[in-house]
Amino acid sequence: MLRAAVGAKTEVGMKAKAVMQAGGLVSDEIVVGIIRDRIKEDDCKLGFILDGFPRTLAQAQALDKMLAEEGAAVTKVIELDVPDSVLEERICGRWIHKKSGRSYHVKYAPPKSMQLDASGSPKAESMIDDETGEPLIQRPDDTATALVKRLSSYHGETVPILQHYEPNGVVKQVNANQGMTGVWKEVLGALSR
Repeated sequence: MLRAAVGAKTEVGMKAKAVMQAGGLVSDEIVVGIIRDRIKEDDCKLGFILDGFPRTLAQAQALDKMLAEEGAAVTKVIELDVPDSVLEERICGRWIHKKSGRSYHVKYAPPKSMQLDASGSPKAESMIDDETGEPLIQRPDDTATALVKRLSSYHGETVPILQHYEPNGVVKQVNANQGMTGVWKEVLGALSR
């Protein structure tokens, strides 16, 4: 939504662009303004899904305020529940093709070209996109060290959002420590009316 607002040169999009060009982080106020504009479009008349926002209690409260002004409210919050111990294997084994966003995993979805070294780790030079033959990369935050920080942030900043919405009865927990089919079935169930 942020990139689309900047591309469309909306008022809040231009504010966001100025902040980003200055090297700053786009404020919650600007992001909520972008969401306010976006949800007024026809394809959001029956509802919409936000992924990755809100991430803090202050953002949730700003979102709630804006939605109330628009005569709406958060009706579902889906928590994808995965034990912290499982996340390291999932995140540290992830490789992506940057141009397309295709995702691979050394255990669950390895590229056809993957070769392992003597210690059983993938050889970086063998991590090639199946479709283009271009090199795959690991994101800088897909490391065990970065995961510790991300989990600390999640428990300190995101869990309070769940606690904020729990009294409204809108938080639905999905067991994300299972295969994709099971996760998808539970997500659809959580979204059903």
